[in-house]
Amino acid sequence: MKYLKRIADSILDERLKSAGAVLIEGTKACGKTETAKQAAKSIAQFDIDPQIKIKMQIDPKTVLIGEVPRLLDEWQVYPEIWNSIRHEVDARKLKGQFILTGSATPDNKTRRHSGAGRFSVIKMRTMSMFERCWSTGEVSLSALMNGKAPASNDVKFDIREMAEKITIGGWPGLIGENAAAGLQFASDYVALIAEADLSRVSERQRNPNKVKRLLQSLARNISTEASLAALSRDTGGNDNELNDETVAEYLSELERLMVVDHLPAWNTHIRSSDMLRKAPKRHFADPSLAVGALGLSIDKLISDLNYFGLLFESLVVHDLRVYADASGGNVFHYRDSRGTEVAAIVEYADGTWGAFEVKLGIGAVDEAAESLKILANKIDTDRVKIPATLTVITGNGFAHRRPDGINVAPISTLTV
Repeated sequence: MKYLKRIADSILDERLKSAGAVLIEGTKACGKTETAKQAAKSIAQFDIDPQIKIKMQIDPKTVLIGEVPRLLDEWQVYPEIWNSIRHEVDARKLKGQFILTGSATPDNKTRRHSGAGRFSVIKMRTMSMFERCWSTGEVSLSALMNGKAPASNDVKFDIREMAEKITIGGWPGLIGENAAAGLQFASDYVALIAEADLSRVSERQRNPNKVKRLLQSLARNISTEASLAALSRDTGGNDNELNDETVAEYLSELERLMVVDHLPAWNTHIRSSDMLRKAPKRHFADPSLAVGALGLSIDKLISDLNYFGLLFESLVVHDLRVYADASGGNVFHYRDSRGTEVAAIVEYADGTWGAFEVKLGIGAVDEAAESLKILANKIDTDRVKIPATLTVITGNGFAHRRPDGINVAPISTLTV
């Protein structure tokens, strides 16, 4: 299969110029290894090479011998290699020596010494619409964040086609496959998490039925701020619901597997006395996992437009994160005690920020525009920059700037 260029490729190239080792983290099957191979000159595959175990027992440094950049694939299988890499980077005093890939974060006690100054970390996600060639790339997030008005041709929109794209997701292994293959992949992915992966990462046996019920609850509550208590109540079964403490443990382990990718709340300064909500919004590493967890067909998806809208919001948030990563940006959500809510806030390190609302159809753009204006008026601009962009992301229509200054752009026009 031909390798499709990823946005992470250029990020990796830049990081290799500035750090001795680059760690690429992301959920399994998101394409970490293939991306790393594009830059690597040699490879050690920790999860499948039987020689690695022998070398680790005799002298871990021998694993690090090879042409650089040397790829250490699934390094977390032998997490003790971390300190060997750290010392080797110090000894060589050269950039771009190692690339590490991992689909699970080792327990905190594993990394006994910091990699600060030696390691650069890249969070890699599944493919965006643009990377999948499902977006024209006519509208640049960077350009929006620089205040540029968007423009594009009219987007032909078919809700069934969008449902199929969400079901297939951004998995590189599904390029060229149909929605049926996507649903099977996501269902199998979720089943493996429940039956094996969570127990492996926690190093204790987890009840597969309870794990699956939690994943289904997260799927039902996608793009919401569902609390631990709400998730606990929603996981009731014949063996009773999960308590809050167990849900918290399971969520922590799902985060270590990078299966969930919750969206944190934006901590900012506002003029009013409204209280900012701090709860994260629930998202998966890829929205297709929600479809797989619930076993939804395309017909079932499009028969419930409210739920479909939540999935669409999750897709937009996912893509904004991929595009923002290229510029070192972070993505948050906003909600306050007055009920003002905005789906995504993109913020750069220099304080530049933009607000993005998400609506599946152009008929709801006016409502979304009002939410963006209310937020903009609440921000204390003596302490926070004025928004660089206020944009509504839609499923259809064409990219343009309205007379009131609000931008509109279909998701299938977006890029970095």
